[in-house]
Amino acid sequence: MIDYTFLGGAQIDMYGNLNSTRIGPDHQKPKVRFPGSGGANDLASFCWRMLVMTPQDSKRFAEKCQFITTPGWLTGGDSREKSGLPKGAGPYKIITNMAVMDFEPESKRMRIIAVNPGYSEKDVQANCGFELLKAKKIVENKPPTAKELSILRDQIDPYRYVIGR
Repeated sequence: MIDYTFLGGAQIDMYGNLNSTRIGPDHQKPKVRFPGSGGANDLASFCWRMLVMTPQDSKRFAEKCQFITTPGWLTGGDSREKSGLPKGAGPYKIITNMAVMDFEPESKRMRIIAVNPGYSEKDVQANCGFELLKAKKIVENKPPTAKELSILRDQIDPYRYVIGR
């Protein structure tokens, strides 16, 4: 019933799994405790396309999530389908301040498909805790036009709740 969902978390791994529960090995006494799923598990499990919006940094982009709150492609390949989740549903795009990533169709590993103005592929990789795959052709995203910025700032978010102050 839901086509797309936008999510975030404290950690994301190379298969798009999200951690919004805890950092630290001891579940009873974590180093940091986060709010948990809050429904994100259900959305990521059953909507057709999950998009993640998050800042790009090597602590957030972890080789392995310390806790999987929300399933991505689990361990890659067909592991998501084998776990009983709907075929064809799963992580779609990762959108950061530096780049846009998707997932390679066979392995389900995260890969760079576009880089934002002012950043390079090298910057994106340097701010990631695992090796990113690269699309055959990586495009450079264009900055928003003055008209697009005006619509975002003046019509969609005039109080700067999402865009910031």
